[in-house]
Amino acid sequence: MLRSVKRARHPQALLEFWPHLHSYRTCSRRWMSVRPEERQAASGSAPARKKVTIQQLHAMRDAGKPIAMLTAYDYPTARACEAHGVDITLVGDSLAQVCLGYDDTTRLTLDEMLHHVRAVARGSRSPFLVADMPFGTYHASAEDAIRNAVRIVREGGAEAVKLEGGLEIVDTVRRLTRIGIPVMAHIGLLPQRHVMLSGYRAQGRDAAGALDVLESALALEDAGAFAVVLEAIPHALGTHITRRLRRAATIGIGAGPGTDGQVLVWDDIVGTWDGHQAKFVRRFADVRAEVERGVKGYVQAVRERTFPALSESYGMPKAEWERFEQLAAGVGQERNSGGAGEDSNASTATGSGDKE
Repeated sequence: MLRSVKRARHPQALLEFWPHLHSYRTCSRRWMSVRPEERQAASGSAPARKKVTIQQLHAMRDAGKPIAMLTAYDYPTARACEAHGVDITLVGDSLAQVCLGYDDTTRLTLDEMLHHVRAVARGSRSPFLVADMPFGTYHASAEDAIRNAVRIVREGGAEAVKLEGGLEIVDTVRRLTRIGIPVMAHIGLLPQRHVMLSGYRAQGRDAAGALDVLESALALEDAGAFAVVLEAIPHALGTHITRRLRRAATIGIGAGPGTDGQVLVWDDIVGTWDGHQAKFVRRFADVRAEVERGVKGYVQAVRERTFPALSESYGMPKAEWERFEQLAAGVGQERNSGGAGEDSNASTATGSGDKE
């Protein structure tokens, strides 16, 4: 059986030993800093969430209960969506900027997206999981879009895909939904087309532009989209489109409070993004300040040698340490004497050669 050393709480007790008996699993779980997450709910904790489905989202729409959608890009952010009541987790192509450091979303590849979708799928189980289709993965043809969407669902673990575009992608949306791949549409401001739009500008701010957005929403719903993201449009237009749609839920991002739900980017709500902040962004936490405090505190503690303390270090039975010192002293002497002997032999050999 494996003996466990109790963590020393005082410097003078560092080498003291208390003979407790533990299984290997108990010791490893106690001492490892990187180990599998505790999945089992604690006694008395809230029950596990029910899985969010399209049917449930539509029921929320009909009941007037706002839908909360939030982006996630990795396992930790996915676990936060799982634990804190998010209805839809979106693996957004905004990860190109906030995670990978690209200038815009058009640089993101399908393989990069799949890597992040898989990570989020492992952590976000209850929320409905949607993944953006990266730029260029659904434009060449409907067949190309189907092939890439199947990869996102089968390899990534997403439950639905999101496509940016209006009337020009209606046929693609219809083809996807007919083979059983749910589609969330995205109209208004289309970040993947920011160059054509001369920047990230609000859309539908005149009558003709507003009509285009409305017609796109209606056509995409008829094509089978279960939800439509409305980005950066006048709040009155967001409310009007929400009332006009019969089934599809509207998810606003800069579309006012009258939509069926809202979505924001993770890094915007927690305050870790230091780039441009859109008008519709609200920061609900200042994680960046806490990260700065934590990193600076760690570096300072290392420099001052106040970390780690003995209470954060491992002890050893005193008898074993004394035995180690004896063995270690012998090992050092053997190495030193061995090296000296080799030098002596080499000198002797050299001297003999000179005499000859």
